[in-house]
Amino acid sequence: MDGTIGLNKPTIWFADEDFHDADEPYLPELLSESYKSWYDDAGDMKLCLNGIFRLYTKANSYYGNHSELSLPVSVLQLDTQMSRVAELCFEQGQFIQFNYENIQYSAILVKRRRDSVAFATFVYATKVEQAISEIELEAYMKHFRVHFYRIFESVFVKEIMLQKTLIDKEASHRERLFLISKRLYDQINAESVVREVLYSLEDLYQDSEIYLYLSQDHLEGDARVRPLEFRNTANDIVTEAFLEGKCCIDREQNGYIKLAIPMNGKQAAYGVLCIEIKNSHWDESDLPAFMLIADTAGSAFENAKLYEQSNLLINELKIINDMTKRLNQSLRSKEIFRFATTELMKIFEADYCCVLQLDSESNEFKMKASNHEALVGKTYSIDYGFTGIVYRTKEALITSDYWNTQPVSSELMDDTNSRSLIGAPIFVEGEVVGVILVTHRDANHFSYDNYKLLQVMSSHIGLAVTNASLHAEMRKMVITDNLTNLHARHYLNEQIQRRQRSDAQGSLILVDIDFFKNVNDTYGHQVGDRILIQVSAIIRSSIRNGDIAARWGGEELAIYLPNVEASRAIQIAERIRIRVENETDPKVTVSCGISEWEAGQEKISVESLFYRADMALYESKKNGRNRINIG
Repeated sequence: MDGTIGLNKPTIWFADEDFHDADEPYLPELLSESYKSWYDDAGDMKLCLNGIFRLYTKANSYYGNHSELSLPVSVLQLDTQMSRVAELCFEQGQFIQFNYENIQYSAILVKRRRDSVAFATFVYATKVEQAISEIELEAYMKHFRVHFYRIFESVFVKEIMLQKTLIDKEASHRERLFLISKRLYDQINAESVVREVLYSLEDLYQDSEIYLYLSQDHLEGDARVRPLEFRNTANDIVTEAFLEGKCCIDREQNGYIKLAIPMNGKQAAYGVLCIEIKNSHWDESDLPAFMLIADTAGSAFENAKLYEQSNLLINELKIINDMTKRLNQSLRSKEIFRFATTELMKIFEADYCCVLQLDSESNEFKMKASNHEALVGKTYSIDYGFTGIVYRTKEALITSDYWNTQPVSSELMDDTNSRSLIGAPIFVEGEVVGVILVTHRDANHFSYDNYKLLQVMSSHIGLAVTNASLHAEMRKMVITDNLTNLHARHYLNEQIQRRQRSDAQGSLILVDIDFFKNVNDTYGHQVGDRILIQVSAIIRSSIRNGDIAARWGGEELAIYLPNVEASRAIQIAERIRIRVENETDPKVTVSCGISEWEAGQEKISVESLFYRADMALYESKKNGRNRINIG
């Protein structure tokens, strides 16, 4: 039964622990404390009352000089003989006992319980008549060793518990650092990274002030986030930490410690994390963790910035692609400028936008489109305002606060009460043909990314303008007679047909150069062509901008007068007839036939209009030429 109980006894997990050679530095303190503990317990026992105990180490130091006991020996002799017996005991590794001048000196080894290696000697001195045996001294030694191991185990357990506490603290610290790192890397925008790192540090160091100094745009409204300014760098550990890329510490006289650690990414340093905390609350062992958080925050901030830039680039490419498609759908410059103005205001969240085009003849800029209608149609010299700067430098520009700087005068900025501006040139074949200006009433509204994007957008607008110009030239070539520079016959037919669907009336004048064959036969075809050009020029200068003049065929020319009745058409035809007779060289005359149409007529068509005018022209020819008839 006793065996069963013995088998079921709980094992003390540290029962077999013993001190090792590596623990020698701690042995003196252990021996001192254990001797005091033992003597307090055994001080009234017989041997303690009749003699003196000492505990010697291998270094010949001892504990327990109880000199109050009276022995017939001097202190010097006592010290000498007790030291001698201790040395002999260590040397011979066994119990030693001898008498000297009526004093018995005895020594026995104190051994480790695990491997029986001696670590001290238990020495006893008493009068010869009170001599003790080895067994008695061994009993006292074992009693002492019980006290020694009790204290050793107490210290051991305390050490283990301390280590466990430190390990638990380190494990908790590592877990918190892991969670902080995970939360930081989970953020996909820079603002979230900044807020997370500040929240985490404030949670870790609750009795401190945490600041983040950023070298880039910082969060507005958060007092903990500040711009990194390079001022008074000699005494500024924040600037020093950023420039040198290392941790800087300043122990202030008010009992606080200030640390500044750079927040680095792989590509650059983005800011400096700064903590101000009482010296009593700061543990130097926390520094590696603080530096790890700063490095993690730097990497997470960089990743978030790259993600934001990628999204921004994707968004910009989408904007460019969508706008390019829309621009290419329009083949008229006026529509392109109007569309560009509207879209650019949306893209940049601007208050005002305008597009100016360079007039190559007057060498002035004309406001072609703007949401500030008062400026549309106005002209400006090529040196005026921001337009002049863009034209002269052929580069984009950005102004953060016009009110404070006012580098030039600007009617646009003054009239709209705007403060910030971005502008870019419109290029066609390497030359500036226009300027885009985008403004906002707030200062610092536009970013550097906006500045770059406008440059890209302006190049696409330039391509659209080029396409529109080419299309206009091609259309002009298609609808224009090369010799006379009048419209082609098919264009005239299309316009009359369109007008007959919308207008109330109109008149047609057919003009034929009299005896034109004789001119060609007499002077040659080059002179004949010159006569055609002269007559065409007279016609163009004799009609309104909305009237349409065309070469109908050979030496026959046609003029359509929208919303003009026949009586007024006769006056115009007469003016042309007289001018041709007086202004041509060699002198020629023309015959004219006129027809008209009015809404409500039974049959309205291009063919009937031309037929009646042709018949009237035939009558003019038949009746002697150089005259006008109406059909």
